[in-house]
Amino acid sequence: MAEWRKIEREWRDMLGEGTLWSARENAVYWTDILAPALNRLSLDDGAMQRWTMPAPLGWVAERAEGGFIGGFQDGFARIALDPLVITPLGDPEPHLPGSRMNDGKADASGAIWCGTMDMAEEQDVGALYRFDPDGRWELMDSGYRVPNGPAFSPCGRWLYHSDTARRVMYRFARKADGGLSDRQPFIRFAEEDGYPDGMTVDAEGHLWVAHWGGGRISRFTPDGTLDRSITLPARQVTNICFAGETLDRMFVSSAAVGLPESEYDGALFELFPGVQGLPTCQFAG
Repeated sequence: MAEWRKIEREWRDMLGEGTLWSARENAVYWTDILAPALNRLSLDDGAMQRWTMPAPLGWVAERAEGGFIGGFQDGFARIALDPLVITPLGDPEPHLPGSRMNDGKADASGAIWCGTMDMAEEQDVGALYRFDPDGRWELMDSGYRVPNGPAFSPCGRWLYHSDTARRVMYRFARKADGGLSDRQPFIRFAEEDGYPDGMTVDAEGHLWVAHWGGGRISRFTPDGTLDRSITLPARQVTNICFAGETLDRMFVSSAAVGLPESEYDGALFELFPGVQGLPTCQFAG
């Protein structure tokens, strides 16, 4: 019996990313970076919505006060839906017009961590930023080709972040002042594994990672040992989130870019992995 099911809908994502569980709406959001668009799946009735965006959108995070913060090609912006209103907040990289944001999420302190990358995937100009509730951002790490993640350990001690192009996931120690230290390679993918893409952490502190080009998701123990993998029929698996009232449902996005028309590439999948996730953190600004 399959461990997954495909969510039926009328479109597929060119580059599905940024899966986000909203407890206050009982819904899953995710982006299609290249459409560009923001998608919503209601877990109440299965209804689908899709909003066209003005620029590539890598991620969204809920605001505690309502609405969302989004990471666009040209920086941070507030997003209100129905009606759609986008309010720019600032661009950390105006000197890199060929770059865009790729992946990001809020932490327990209410800050957002997110990566930027060269859209052509040719230059190592990508970076990791922290966007604070007071509206300021800070460069936390640099030199990435394709940054992905981040994810946070339940204890708050560790931050995980990948350079997908290098097939390596890093682990950082988090400092009391909000900074990072001691970046270490944590998990390396072999060629047959594909590339590490989006990730999340479950309530037991295990790290779940999507395999771009590897057709699966994998769970790693807190010491980096492979625990298990779940094969999916999409070749380019991109991002993962836990969802539902008890956080025991999992939703996984994928991408169709560069692939021929198929039933599964670019689909959204639901799984029941047998473990629970962590609550979604919200941006405090």
